[in-house]
Amino acid sequence: MPIIKVIIPAYNEAESIAHVIRDIPAIVDEVIVVSNTSTDNTEHNAKKAGATVLVEAQKGYGYACLKGMAYIASTANNNPSQKPDIIVFLDGDYSDYPEDLTKLIQPIVENNIDLVIGARVKDLREKGSMTSPQIFGNWLATRLMWLFFNSKFTDLGPFRAIKYDKLLALNMVDKTYGWTVEMQLKALKKKYSYTEIPVNYRNRIGVSKVSGTIKGAIFAGVKILGWIFKYSFK
Repeated sequence: MPIIKVIIPAYNEAESIAHVIRDIPAIVDEVIVVSNTSTDNTEHNAKKAGATVLVEAQKGYGYACLKGMAYIASTANNNPSQKPDIIVFLDGDYSDYPEDLTKLIQPIVENNIDLVIGARVKDLREKGSMTSPQIFGNWLATRLMWLFFNSKFTDLGPFRAIKYDKLLALNMVDKTYGWTVEMQLKALKKKYSYTEIPVNYRNRIGVSKVSGTIKGAIFAGVKILGWIFKYSFK
């Protein structure tokens, strides 16, 4: 069985984080919650639910993901037997169904696929779980990726699984909202094998820090489009 580790960036997700952790299948070796400047009980509740909890003082989704990766690299260096085969990224707001993780890793385990994106398809999405700007932004970004890179991606969903060695080779750098699209663009550039698995999606617990604010939505959109145009003209 592969060694699987889950990284969950979390900012003030005290109400949801324990639900997320408890629904993660037992095949996962370690759940790592990275508290990204949380001011509520996110860290306490995550520890109580059994997760390894890290704190990232720099605010930003990418910062939190990179913190989790640095911890995994350090652990693997000290104990090579702890080096993971697969990394799964999952949000801490309980909008995704953590139990879908078994479906997400299946193409990697059975078909040697490098990257799997959990696609939030309309038929499996709870009404209101994605805002109109989110839906349009996903459509635009993936359409541009198709145009420039002949990509078959339909979503930038944060619930995703990737081979650990392949993740390291991407040399991820984005510190904020461009993290997901950076991963997909670099995977396309490196000609990684990839696929999408339709996943269930529901209304999150609490208020979104990105789509829930005009500033967040605009900033995320600018970052995502910036990465696409940057790579399309390289």
